[in-house]
Amino acid sequence: MTEQSKIVVVDDHPLMRQGIIQLLALEQSFSVVGEASNGEDALKVVLEQDPDVVLMDLNMKGMDGIESLKLLRENDVGAKIIMFTVSDENEDVINALRSGADGYLLKDMEPEELLERLRSAISGQMVLSPELMHILASELRHDPKVPKEPEISNLTKREKEILKQIAAGQSNKQIGRKFDIAEGTVKVHVKNLLKKMNLRSRVEAAVWAVENKLK
Repeated sequence: MTEQSKIVVVDDHPLMRQGIIQLLALEQSFSVVGEASNGEDALKVVLEQDPDVVLMDLNMKGMDGIESLKLLRENDVGAKIIMFTVSDENEDVINALRSGADGYLLKDMEPEELLERLRSAISGQMVLSPELMHILASELRHDPKVPKEPEISNLTKREKEILKQIAAGQSNKQIGRKFDIAEGTVKVHVKNLLKKMNLRSRVEAAVWAVENKLK
């Protein structure tokens, strides 16, 4: 029997939340282990259940999705956190990804597409529609704080290999497995390559690598 991926659903609309849970219940590879309607409850459920994925709404009453996302990351939650929202605003997309989200999906997608994106997230990919990747890349290109031509010539061979894996959406744990090195060692390499490239996050590194077709 295939091991199920554990998912927590966070949405302040009961109907939407239950609809998502019912959809996920149809997929044998998923198991919904908890639900919440706000960030504080989400943290309690996630720490208790240790899910593989947290599917979370952006616009919630009280603590919104970005604040909830930051709270989860501040508490060292390692689950894939996917924002699921109606907003395709540039600022929302960028804030979510820079705050530690592993993906950003829109609620107008087809049910099967949502399931497919969740499967991709679990396999380690950053789940973002092509349109949203374009938005993110465009914003980064026009951000004065982001260097127009990050320097990669001074990256070590290992750092370049890890940069390619980041662009493919791989987590530190998955990168460690691929190269047979400790997850902590991967974190050090990521920190060093970001510093050398004068970038602020692995999201910026991933977008740069994709845009520049890093070989």
